[in-house]
Amino acid sequence: MSGVKLFENKQIRSDWNEEEQEWFFAVVDVIAVLTDSADPKDYWYRMKKREKLSGFELSTICRQLKLVATDGKKYATDCASKQGLLRIIQSVPSPKAEPFKQWLAQVGAERIAEIENPELAQARIRATYKAKGYSDAWIEKRIRGIQVRDELTNEWKQRGVKEGKEYSILTAEISKATFGIIPSEYKNLKGLTKANENLRDHMSDLELIFTMLGEASTTEIAKNKNATGFVENHKAAKEGGTIAGNARKELEKKSGAKVISKQNFKNLGITNELKENNDV
Repeated sequence: MSGVKLFENKQIRSDWNEEEQEWFFAVVDVIAVLTDSADPKDYWYRMKKREKLSGFELSTICRQLKLVATDGKKYATDCASKQGLLRIIQSVPSPKAEPFKQWLAQVGAERIAEIENPELAQARIRATYKAKGYSDAWIEKRIRGIQVRDELTNEWKQRGVKEGKEYSILTAEISKATFGIIPSEYKNLKGLTKANENLRDHMSDLELIFTMLGEASTTEIAKNKNATGFVENHKAAKEGGTIAGNARKELEKKSGAKVISKQNFKNLGITNELKENNDV
């Protein structure tokens, strides 16, 4: 499970290793927050070279994981566990080292607690969205949408769909059948240009509802038809999205208003709720 953690409002890409029950963090991101270097990649390169001359290979405490970069693509990235980072930090002169160590311990403890009690994870998500200014009603739909998405991806995993590219293709198929556009086109419509901007965080209540309907329908079809492999699940995705798409068109016909919206959370400000109906 990949994600992004925040330290002093700066992003650190991370990946949770289920088997080892441990977070792994992108080293260059850690270097960036500790040093404020204009070129953390070069800083890390020179640091490894310096430590090697001293007789220690920093690469031995890292592993390469594919993480999403700023261009939206995944690249092999040097990552380290908490213990590995503590060793790396020793070689980084920074006044932020001690606060970072405390943050690191807290992140690990929070994840273990959330595994033992999933309600803690939901509480954290609620608090994060609330702080950003989302309404309680929107937050509940967003959390439910995350659950629906997890159910779908778990189903895909069990049915032999490969994580990564195949997940993306199936997700795009559901979106196209539901809204008539794929996620990248949807992001462009909403003016979301950064790779780390989550499309669903900028959806209205209705957009979230129809997204859930498409994914929940896909899960149900895959289960009942016992879809196996990419091809069969691709068909299920198209059928599930079509169910949501037909429902969306019917609502638009009856209400006279478009569901698909150009609105994004950036435009509305932290005190306003996302509007449900806006013409494209």
